[in-house]
Amino acid sequence: MFFKSQMSSKLLSWMVAGLSLVIAFYGLANVMPAIGDFRLGPFPLVEFRASFFALCVVTIALGACLKYCQGETSLLNAIISFIFLFVMLYCCWSFYLVSSELDEGMFLFGANEMWIAVLASLGALYFCWRIWGIPVALLGVVGILYMATGQYWPGPLQTVSHDVNETLAQNLLYSLDTGILGSTFAIVITTVFPFIILGALLEGVGAGDSMIRIAFHWMRKTAGGPAHAAVLSSALFGTVSGSAVGNVVGTGVITIPMIKRRGFSANFAGAVEASASTGGQIMPPIMGAAALVMADFVGVNYMTVIVAVLVPSIAYYASLFAMIVFESRRLGITSSAEVTGVDAPLKQDYLNLLLIFVPLVIIVCLLLYGLSPSGASITALAALFPLSLINPEIRRKPIKLIQSLQVGGRTFAGLLMAIAAVSIVISALSATGVPVKFSVLLASIVSNSLLISLIIAAFCCIVLGMGMPTLPAYVTVATIAIPAMEQLGLSALTSHMFVFFIAVGSVITPPVAIAAFAAASISGGGPIGTSVQASKVGIMIFVIPFTFAFNPMLLTVAQSGVSFDLLVWSWLIIKLVVGILLLATALTGFHSHKLAWYEIIGRLIAAIMLFAPNPVWDLVGIIGALLLWAWHKRQGFNMGRRLKGVD
Repeated sequence: MFFKSQMSSKLLSWMVAGLSLVIAFYGLANVMPAIGDFRLGPFPLVEFRASFFALCVVTIALGACLKYCQGETSLLNAIISFIFLFVMLYCCWSFYLVSSELDEGMFLFGANEMWIAVLASLGALYFCWRIWGIPVALLGVVGILYMATGQYWPGPLQTVSHDVNETLAQNLLYSLDTGILGSTFAIVITTVFPFIILGALLEGVGAGDSMIRIAFHWMRKTAGGPAHAAVLSSALFGTVSGSAVGNVVGTGVITIPMIKRRGFSANFAGAVEASASTGGQIMPPIMGAAALVMADFVGVNYMTVIVAVLVPSIAYYASLFAMIVFESRRLGITSSAEVTGVDAPLKQDYLNLLLIFVPLVIIVCLLLYGLSPSGASITALAALFPLSLINPEIRRKPIKLIQSLQVGGRTFAGLLMAIAAVSIVISALSATGVPVKFSVLLASIVSNSLLISLIIAAFCCIVLGMGMPTLPAYVTVATIAIPAMEQLGLSALTSHMFVFFIAVGSVITPPVAIAAFAAASISGGGPIGTSVQASKVGIMIFVIPFTFAFNPMLLTVAQSGVSFDLLVWSWLIIKLVVGILLLATALTGFHSHKLAWYEIIGRLIAAIMLFAPNPVWDLVGIIGALLLWAWHKRQGFNMGRRLKGVD
């Protein structure tokens, strides 16, 4: 198995591809809606969860062996993965047997079940570490240790005495509510999984290159040129992928070199792509996996989440355009109709856009009609297969559709390991009562200060999001911090949306910014320098959550906790636009000419005043913005007169 031979590599490749395809079809069959009297799923919970998780484990373990055969990983990793393969298959079988007995009556957990649960968790955490890095896996390890030793911890962290065997067995594995095969697993399977497969298929049908060509053509006469095209193409691509790093890799290989050629620095080029790609996770209708989970957590339909995030997502991308405009002015970069390196779009490119927008329109219409997210996504999948034939590449090689399903299966198998780690953390928090303790502690510290509560929650999101996917960061912080935020008056939707936005932004925040690091590897810039620039370019992804936390009407839905008023909402939009311009000019240090240091500080203060909830501060912010703008125009007028005098 571990010998680097061409035969073993080819055999493993076929096995991994076949298993990925089985994962795709098996998962879709479980959530497929009934067609007349015909229906495949949902399958019995115990059998499905055990078998589906086992399929994912086999795929990942064999994938590790395949990487060794191809020289992409070490022999030690391949051996450990192979050992954990058999260990976790046995754990899945044990879960099936014990959970079946639990359905029939009581079951006494002993040391045997406890150790099986721990081994299953360690196996999932090992695979999570190899796929997603150490932070999320380390959180899972801490969760297991805390469940086992919580009664010995000091102060408020101490838990009540408990039977360690029963606590670990039930909360790690043998439960349909908690643990790695618990309720979070169910939400991801029934809601997120169809969108992962749809996203993989949308990428595979060949519209990605068409989107990039069209974006470059539309933006060719702007000063930012390729930078603006990167923002537009990443926004379009983000509606499909919902993955920041995938977005960077998918579009950045084309956009980043062209941004550099236009005259921008390597760090800025990578920062623009990373920030734009990050916004794909908040761009409806697909967004990221965390948004789908959020709808279940809050108890609202997914269409409500789409409507709520629409204005904030548009505002974020508008802020990226503004940052590029003023950076172009600062560097003296002018518009040019010449676009080198990207072919002009053809008629087929515009036809290929149907492959993106028709499925998205189907999803939105069906969500409005009342279908579940999984039902809407599966319907879009069914429509996409025949629709993809408008692309001549698919007609020549229809096997690409099957390959896309394989990619979706492999992607989800990897995501499921991160979900397992998150489930362990959630189980540890639930079993030990930490969220309640944290909520009480936070309330006692901050009293009635919503601002301090939001800052603490944002800090937790950024710290936990370092090196982690958005979904684990969001779920972990949501479990801990949201009860305290709700006690201070925020609605459930607003609280969850706040945590979601900050968790999304954590992928561009130094020192561990996975989206910025991916962009830096393409641009040739410094990873830290790129992440610092990305945080500056994408600053609004951190500002907007505070804005709608204090002004929930910005979310436009009743579930935000306030009734909609068109006049008040319009005023919020005006404030947001002015605030974006103030921040963009202050952070680039340029408007129509270079800003003095006191102008930069004044604009930052005016922006803060605009984002504050008090009407008095609104007035101060608007007057300050007008005065600063008038002063800047006067300075520019005087500079022009002096230059003419010199001439």
